[in-house]
This record gives sequence, structure tokens and C-alpha cells, in this order.
Amino acid sequence: MLAPSLLSADLADLKGALKTIETNGGKVVHIDVMDGCFVPQISYGQPVVQSLRPYSDLPFDVHLMVEHPEQQVESFAAAGADWITFHHEACVHSHRLVQRIHDLGKKAGISIVPSTPVSALEEILGYVDLVLVMTVNPGFGGQKLIPSCVKKISELVRIREEEGFDFLVSVDGGVNAETLSSVIDAGADVIVSGSAFFTGKLKWGNF
Repeated sequence: MLAPSLLSADLADLKGALKTIETNGGKVVHIDVMDGCFVPQISYGQPVVQSLRPYSDLPFDVHLMVEHPEQQVESFAAAGADWITFHHEACVHSHRLVQRIHDLGKKAGISIVPSTPVSALEEILGYVDLVLVMTVNPGFGGQKLIPSCVKKISELVRIREEEGFDFLVSVDGGVNAETLSSVIDAGADVIVSGSAFFTGKLKWGNF
């Protein structure tokens, strides 16, 4: 599944960006929420998600790159998120937060930054719906993919098969025409692309 990131869209025309996603193979809308604390930048919040919700039937995956994500899930669920993905590094009680997201009727995702190994997720993999592998350090669009992170994708796919889990493996960061095949070959189910998608450099129809 292609999940274009709104962070790289024209922020003055996010409604138009949704149309671009729908007409160019997007199956999920990836919405990066940044608080200026967990990552350096500040992006947008619940009002933006709520205002965009009537204009697309695609699932909204809200990626919470924020400290204390447990304080945000109810309001983003109410705003129209379908998937809520938070960072392992930002949450002490991940299992509790996954349960809360599920209780809200949403799918729960967990993400790891490049310096966090897959082994850190061992106790939570049986409960989540999605694992997001960051292949750049989060906070800015247009970065180059860190090649050593790609092996995390294949590691997660192996664990999923061995344990009989059913989470999706998503990848985010530096995915473009040159790197797309490497993450697909590693087994990624969801491909997040921002800059390459919205500049037209990622020709999804070729894959």
C-alpha cells in the first residue's frame, strides 16, 4: 500500500493534496504530527485532521511524533484518525496505549527511530496492527534513507511469520525511485513517501 505523507504536500492546498493522493495510487493518507519536542519541527494537529476528514474516504494514519502520545489519542480519534501510530521511544506504557487505541475503535501502530532495534518491540508485536520503521531520523522531509534500517523490515517480516502475528510493516523516510525496490524486497507492506511522491519522482505505477 502506498501511503503518501501530507507533510510534503502544499500546505496551502491540503484538500487538493488528498485528491492527488487518491488519483495517483494512494491507499492510505499518512499524517505526520510533530510537536517541536520529540522532533524539532511543529506541523499540524487535530483541527487539520478534522477539517480534511470529509474530503476523503481513505484511511488516515496519524503518526504521532510527539512526547506523551497518551494525551493525544482520544482527540485524534475524534478528529477522524483511523490508524494512530505512536513512538516506542515516547511512551513508557505502550501496551496500555495500544489497548486504549483499540478501545476507541482504531488501529494501533508503533514506530521506532533508526537507533532503536526491533528487539525493543518484542513484547508488543502481538498486540499492534502496524509497525512503522523510520529509515531517517524523524522531523524533516526530504532526507536520504539510512540503508542499515532496511534490515529491520525483513526482521519484522520474519518474526511475524514465525510467531503468527498479523501486523503490517510500514516504512517511512527517504523512499524514492532509487530506494523503493529495496524496501519492497525486504517485505514492507506500507510505503510512506512524501517528497518523492508529491514531486512526481516516485512513479508508483511502475512497481
